[in-house]
Amino acid sequence: MPFLPVFAHEIQSPDFVLVTGDAYVDHPSFGAAIISRVLVSRGFSVAILAQPDWRTTADFTRFGQPRLGFLVTGGNIDSMVNHYTVALHKRKRDAYSPGGATGLRPNRASIVYSNKIREAYKDAPIILGGIEASLRRLAHYDFWDNAVRRSILLDAAADLIVYGMGERAIVEIAEALDSGISIKDLTFIPGTVFKTRDISFVEKPLVLPNFKAINEPTAAGKKAFAQSFIRQYTSQGKILAEEYPNIFVVQNIPAAPLSQSELDAVYALPFMREAHVMYENGVPAIEEVKFSITATRGCFGGCHFCALNFHQGKNVQSRSHKSVLREAESFTHDAEFKGYIHDVGGPTANFYNQGHVPCAKHSREGRGQSAPAIAENCQRNCLVPAPCPNLRADHSDYLRLLRDLREIPGVKKVFIRSGIRYDYLMHDPRANEFLRDMCEHHISGRLKVAPEHVSPKVLHAMNKPSLETYEKFTKKFAVANRETGKQQFDVPYLMSSHPGSTLDDAIALAEYLHRENMRPEQVQDFYPTPGTLSTCMYYTELDPRTGKRIFVPKSAHQKATQRALIQYRNPANREIVKNALIRAGRKDLIGFHPRALIRPDKRAMRG
Repeated sequence: MPFLPVFAHEIQSPDFVLVTGDAYVDHPSFGAAIISRVLVSRGFSVAILAQPDWRTTADFTRFGQPRLGFLVTGGNIDSMVNHYTVALHKRKRDAYSPGGATGLRPNRASIVYSNKIREAYKDAPIILGGIEASLRRLAHYDFWDNAVRRSILLDAAADLIVYGMGERAIVEIAEALDSGISIKDLTFIPGTVFKTRDISFVEKPLVLPNFKAINEPTAAGKKAFAQSFIRQYTSQGKILAEEYPNIFVVQNIPAAPLSQSELDAVYALPFMREAHVMYENGVPAIEEVKFSITATRGCFGGCHFCALNFHQGKNVQSRSHKSVLREAESFTHDAEFKGYIHDVGGPTANFYNQGHVPCAKHSREGRGQSAPAIAENCQRNCLVPAPCPNLRADHSDYLRLLRDLREIPGVKKVFIRSGIRYDYLMHDPRANEFLRDMCEHHISGRLKVAPEHVSPKVLHAMNKPSLETYEKFTKKFAVANRETGKQQFDVPYLMSSHPGSTLDDAIALAEYLHRENMRPEQVQDFYPTPGTLSTCMYYTELDPRTGKRIFVPKSAHQKATQRALIQYRNPANREIVKNALIRAGRKDLIGFHPRALIRPDKRAMRG
């Protein structure tokens, strides 16, 4: 099937115009492609308006007013994250734009696009979706403004937000609009957010602190914000209502996850699996994912700095073997395929399991094999501080899938690059078999894992497993490599400046790296993005779980110091590391002895 219409001569007044901040790539790794293909499969016509010129309304009228409405997304990545580093420097490349060019989308793209549509068509229905809108569906802390902003639904002057994975909700919206129901009356669809002046008709809403209370830049305002956030975080199966002057924003319960057959059907849609031919220089973002396979959705890992809990949810849905194998086999007919499948995974690759329900409690409650993996209303952490007694880890199905994939004629190598949870792996009584197989066949020299830190209190703030768990895993990994005759290494992802991390914690991490002779290449400064518990900690300097104060490194100097300590071997970091050690009273780590991180100044030695 050809690409969907992008030019005026291809279609006028379609059912929907989908406006996206990304270039048009018709591949299932792109949310805009999935939503548009799902709608077309249900008989609706969709035109794609990719990266329109937002300075005028001309592009927004290209196809005329759509019959049912505009669908608006900022793109696969939040437009502010796409534009700025955590140090607020402008990025020099946009992988989701033609040739990696920058400047082809505005800041806060969803808001800007919606406002332009409203300028051109006063009464056209506007439905927001994608990660940018999903994580801003209620009031949220905005790192770039350093302020609490109200729901994006209000700033965008839109009618609805589809949050999370939107296939089910968007079809229900489309069918309701097609039947003649007004967009103003679509207040009942799971997975959506709407606005209303009266909530008396809403059934048992959980009313959050009002916007005025949480927007106060005071200790009381921050406490109210933290209380509001933790209610949202722990009440994802309830209807939530947030009050603003003269209006409420109401979040309906989440949409039910797709069944396996429904998920298979989505990935069987006739995607072109390419960037549109109008892009002469291509779109860089397609390069890594073109020959990768998304096998799962959702994550019950629960990392506090990750927005997956708010966006995809903790229920893991897995595609069937047949669906994954069919997609892999299709690669072999592509002239560009060299035999290497870059990834088979999802948010966490080794959570894949096509039939097994990992939560024993879920099964006892009579939910059955077709049910989601983990109960959304369960407040128990699945993996941290230790795996829940009800969690049943089993890699046998994922292992069978990987073995079948590498038997496909034309497939040379199948990689796992989307990451594994080593604590979940260690919880599997038969982990050794999977680990050996992975080492022998599915990594190439390096395995990326994410211990993130070593300090117990920082790991607690992150909701990450203990250092001991990571060390046990590295020993098992080393054994598996010896048994398979491989010389391979685990590459740890580490994070600096996370809430809770003091200078002493950063030094403890540097000492551990020195002791273990580790030289991390990947260091990520904590980036406060909407929708994470860690961002709530960053803004409020409170742990919303307990209400207690938590230290947050915020200044540029504090953040630079913590990052430099992780990479203390870099000569460019020597001075900042020395000053940090002196300030912390740790001159014992300056010298020529085996524990020293850096050597003394030559001038000090002469003196």
